Amino acid sequence: MQLSTHLSRPCRHRLVVGLLAVLLACAPLVACSSDSDDNPLSIPTYDPEAAASAEASESAAAASASASAAASAEAAGVVTAESLSTDRYVVTSIPEDLDELQTEVLKAFIHYDQVTWNIWFTRSDVENAEPLMTTETYQNLRNNLEAAGDGHTDGTVKTSVIGVFAVDQYQAQVLVCDDQSDLVDYDAAGNDVSNPETLQGRYEILVTMTYEDGVWKESGESLRSTNKCTV
Repeated sequence: MQLSTHLSRPCRHRLVVGLLAVLLACAPLVACSSDSDDNPLSIPTYDPEAAASAEASESAAAASASASAAASAEAAGVVTAESLSTDRYVVTSIPEDLDELQTEVLKAFIHYDQVTWNIWFTRSDVENAEPLMTTETYQNLRNNLEAAGDGHTDGTVKTSVIGVFAVDQYQAQVLVCDDQSDLVDYDAAGNDVSNPETLQGRYEILVTMTYEDGVWKESGESLRSTNKCTV
């Protein structure tokens, strides 16, 4: 997806890190076995198969702990970069100590951004973005999609939220760094039509969110820099 068409389209896991540290500290470093006939002193000998099994179990336990921690945080109403991420839209960082209003704006922005990126990934379901954008920016999105034509985009977007700024109770801004280096654009025939200058880079973008009809909607975006994000 080219940046020009997407425009008109920003905490650390302390709990997860803590759980992983406990698991790794308690897990055995080496899997051992002993054979009294060959080893009269009963000194454990290294068993490669047991070691591989122990390593696999340790990795599974760590992954389970990470997923459990993320689920617990989300259930408790705690917003983390991990809880905001999807397979194709990875939030790499968000600001710490956001207040209630900033958190509400952040969640609304991420939802809007994920929906519009999914539209560009598939070139379909543009109507899903209508409730998340003001009338003007939604029409711009439709126009840009029509101009882009059929095709699709593959890859993963990595978004770092640099800051969330509440201007007042009806307007806020979100500063993000989009890493689009993993993206590839294809036309309707499946040809790679990616433009490295407008697609596969890092873009610092300031997004304006407006409170309208009881929800925060995207109402404008401006490109701040290319490959010079402040994070």
